[in-house]
Amino acid sequence: MAFQHAARLGAPMIELDVQLTRDGEVVVLHDDTLERTTNGRGRVAERSWAEIASLDAGGWFAPAFRGERVPRLDEVLAAVGTRLNIELKPGPDDGLEARTLAAIERAGALHRVVLSSFDRQRLYRLRKLSPGAELAVLWIGPRVVPALTLARRVAATALHIRNGRGLRQWVSAAHAAGLAVRVWTVNCQEEFSQVAAAGADAVFSDFPERFLLSST
Repeated sequence: MAFQHAARLGAPMIELDVQLTRDGEVVVLHDDTLERTTNGRGRVAERSWAEIASLDAGGWFAPAFRGERVPRLDEVLAAVGTRLNIELKPGPDDGLEARTLAAIERAGALHRVVLSSFDRQRLYRLRKLSPGAELAVLWIGPRVVPALTLARRVAATALHIRNGRGLRQWVSAAHAAGLAVRVWTVNCQEEFSQVAAAGADAVFSDFPERFLLSST
């Protein structure tokens, strides 16, 4: 499992995405459809857990990973003991928040989880369900003030933003509001150096080994 590999490398936090199957299982999968990263087809929300559990989720990446399966959140929480950033994919009021929190609580993992979403309604529901959960606002808009306003309303502790122009100003504004800043997606050393110079607290990367090794 890629999450276990990242933990062995020493990544301080691992990011993953969750969504619901048709029968209400919380699965860890980035896309809302199956075609790109499995040998299945259709929307995740329209497939049962049994259907998704039977799919090959590794062969698309390389032959050596053929046979990897889509995991449930419970399985990832049990397999990986490091901090996790769990992104809830945008969507309707389908119960994803409650089921995600239930999985985290069963694992006794609330203290090591950050919950994030681009969907403000999901963030509002998360905060209502769990006053103690650590939330982060995922933001892609051009203006910082609405992001800071949302963070304040849901009592978030961090702002997760895309790397780009004006990063130093965003970091400064977020830090002034008491928020940590984590930047996505940073995959080369030049970008990493720029983000570090802007004062960001962390980066999301597809290649954590590049920056973990360079910082030792």
